[in-house]
Order: sequence, then structure tokens, then C-alpha cells
Amino acid sequence: MKEISIEEFNKLNKDSYVLIDVRDEGLRHYGTIPGAIAIEIDGEIEAVNKKIEELPKNKKLIFYCEVGRKTRDFEEDSFPEGYECYSLEGGYVGYVRSKVSDDKDIEEKKQKAEESIRKKFHKQLFTPFAKACKTYKLIEEGDKIAVCISGGKDSMLMAKLFQEIQKHRQCNFELVFLVMDPGYNKDNRALIESNAKALGIPVTIFESDIFDAVDTIEKSPCYICARMRRGYLYSRAKELGCNKIALGHHYDDVIETILMGMLHGAQIQTMMPKLHSTNFEGMELIRPLYLVRESDICAWRDYNDLHFLQCACHFTDTCTTCHEDGTTSSKRLETKKLIAALKKDNPFVESNIFRSVENVNLDTVIEYKKGGERHNFLDEY
Repeated sequence: MKEISIEEFNKLNKDSYVLIDVRDEGLRHYGTIPGAIAIEIDGEIEAVNKKIEELPKNKKLIFYCEVGRKTRDFEEDSFPEGYECYSLEGGYVGYVRSKVSDDKDIEEKKQKAEESIRKKFHKQLFTPFAKACKTYKLIEEGDKIAVCISGGKDSMLMAKLFQEIQKHRQCNFELVFLVMDPGYNKDNRALIESNAKALGIPVTIFESDIFDAVDTIEKSPCYICARMRRGYLYSRAKELGCNKIALGHHYDDVIETILMGMLHGAQIQTMMPKLHSTNFEGMELIRPLYLVRESDICAWRDYNDLHFLQCACHFTDTCTTCHEDGTTSSKRLETKKLIAALKKDNPFVESNIFRSVENVNLDTVIEYKKGGERHNFLDEY
């Protein structure tokens, strides 16, 4: 398929084209180009063509995927005749890169993002962030915390919230904003750097070869990648004198993990707000977004016209990306949809899932594990 550059695309009259996002729903959830419609090309071609035939023939059809390679390889003759079709060069990532501002705009964007945390989104973002830190004792006197930034919306917001709470000076602690480059391509690396600059986050970047290491792994590459990344982050954070690493998992991650554990893992467990590291003595993992809703994170992102990556691994082109805990986006998206469906009849379903792991009654549990040892109700019956 013919390609159209980002520069050419940005010059087009918006009435002259239809923009089509062919990525899966999991990727679209993390950001789309304004005005795009969604048509997942991975479906049956007959069903796809029926949707295309509903579009006007007097307009260009501009398709985009995550980085532009997938749509570039489309065969034009597989689509209905009479349409002028193009692939957006660089895809969604290329579009986001083109939105990088000059230094003047960067300062304005930083100020707007910070002000929105203090005012417009204070109740939705800063209040639950501060509550989690206090309730679970995530920040303590003398801490040196490595705020781990993947480049996505969650970790970038977490960094800004840490900067904000540090200004309150309720206790003395240090921050290191740590970015690991596990083998990003140059565009993805540049996007993370430019977003950090625009938000005023002074990142420390180090390299690893994790993406190359998991490229040849066929079974559970996302899980292994996530475990390896966690280990590298612990190791570098400890070298920098940190005693904690902070990850950007939020409230929705927590309740989805609870439900996924039951449905797919036959177990009742949750993401903990903090954990002692078993392999790095004296290190802890904390999750300060534990009480923050994902919808509020998305609202903050969109209000500030920010664009982030969900995942920048070698598998991104296939549009089946991984989550920070190694679960596939399709399984997590399936769980999101299930919770949304349940919420239609029970508006309290999300809080009930969250609170269920706070209200475990061991007297009514057949068997449980503690410290790796199994306990059965018959032991004390």
C-alpha cells in the first residue's frame, strides 16, 4: 500500500480523508489519533470490506497501526475497488512523535499538567495517591525511591504525583526517576525522552538487552520479559542507593488481577500495595497508584493532550501487547469487559472485588497457603 508521511498527513484538510485505526482494542484503549474510526483488519476480510464500503469514495482512506509496518504491507486489491488507500508512515507512534513540542510549548505543557493535578484532578488523582501512601505506609522518612517509568500513562503520572507530594514536605525522601531501555527502537526511546522532558521529569536511563533475550522464547515471553525487567530495575535501583522501587499499577489493575487469578489461575490473590523483595535484600516494591482509577488517569492524559506508549516491545507490530505484570492484553481486556458488564447490574461490583481480599474469612476457607505452607480446614476441625 502507498504510504503518506506524517508531514503530508498533518497538512491535509480533515474533510478530505477518513482515518482508520486497525489496532486491537487493547492498544486503542491507550490512545488513538483524534477523529479515527476503528476497523480491526485481523477479522474476516468480508466483514472488514463491508465496513469499508460504508465509507465515502470521494475521500482518501488512511490506515494506521502502531508503527506503520503492518498497514504498509496491506495489499490494496484486497479492499473494495474505487478507494484511494494509504498507510500512515510511522503509524500511531510516528504521529505521537510529530506532536513533540518546542521548548516554549514544553514549559506550557509542563505547567498545565502540574496545575491540573493540583486543581482539576486533585480529588481524582492526588487524593487517592496520598491516601494510598499514608494507608499502606509507602513513603517513609529517609526513603530513596526509584520511580520506574515504562513510558506509559500510568508511570508518567505516578512520577508527577511523586513530585507533587514531595513539595508538601511531610517527610524527607529522595526520588530517582528510572527508565530502563530493554531494546527500544530509536523512535520509541525518543518518545519516552520527549514526554519526560515535556512533563519536567529528570529521567535516568540505562540499557539492557531483554527484548533480544526473549525474542526466541515461544512460551510466555511476556511473563518472562516482565520478570527480567523487574530484576534489572531492582538491581539498578539498589546500585543507585535506593531502598524502594515504585511501579505504576492502579486500582483497575488490582481488581482485574483478583478476578483473573480466580478465573484463569484457580487462586485467590491480589497485587499487594507493597512487597519485600525476595532476591534483593533491603529492597521493597511499592504501588502508590493503588487507589487511583484508570479512567481518571486517561482523563488527565487527554485533558493535557498527552500521548504515551502502552508497550514498545518487538511484538508491538502484531498488536497483541503485554501488560507490566506479563499478562497479555487480550486476557486483561476480556476481564475489563466482564467487570464492565457486571457493573451494569451492580454498580458496586468493582469496590466489592477490591474489598473481597480485605475480608477473607479463614474459618470459611477449605485450604490456604501461608509462607509457602498449605493449611487445610481439617487440620483444626
